[in-house]
Formats: sequence, C-alpha cells, structure tokens
Amino acid sequence: MEEQPCPGRITIAPEVLEITARLTALAVPGVVRLISPPGMSRLLRHDGVKVEVVDNKVRVKLYVVTKPDVNMLNVGRHIQSEVTRAIQDMVGMEVECVDVYIEDVAPTE
Repeated sequence: MEEQPCPGRITIAPEVLEITARLTALAVPGVVRLISPPGMSRLLRHDGVKVEVVDNKVRVKLYVVTKPDVNMLNVGRHIQSEVTRAIQDMVGMEVECVDVYIEDVAPTE
C-alpha cells in the first residue's frame, strides 16, 4: 500500500474573511454602505467589518447604513444569512455569529 503524502496546511488570512463579509453585505438590497464602528475605530478608519476567528469558528461584526425605505430588521437578517452562507460556501469555515449594527439611515435623495 502506498503512503499518502501529507497534504500540508491551508491558512486563510483574516483579510479574506473581511473582504468576503464586506462584499456580501454590500450586495444585500437596502444596504447603502458600511461605516466605521463608534469610538476609537472611527479614528483608526476601520472599514465597518470586524472578523475574529476563535477555535476555528468565525465571528463577524458589520456596521451598516441602510436605505430609509427598507425594513431594517429584514435587511439585518438577510445580511446575517448571506454572510454566513458566503463564508461557509466560499471559505469552508463554520460561522459562529454575524452581528449586524445598523448605525445610520442614508438621507433620501
């Protein structure tokens, strides 16, 4: 019997998870943009996405601005389901939580 070579390791950079979460959230109807969270992160120009990996599970926080004429609860739930699906399907990691913070509503045009 032939021995199988060790396949090695696959490491996914946290930035890949952030980009995946950002692009997925921005694609949800009703989302205008992501903004920096309140506090120090705004001074550091945080881009509205925070990702943590704990025990090989992904935790995502998204800070969102929505359109004024949408149901914010539905938009938040849609973001949660789409970001979870994207990370699980594209990256193959388990998602522990996706927290959505609706920080503002865009002014009407």
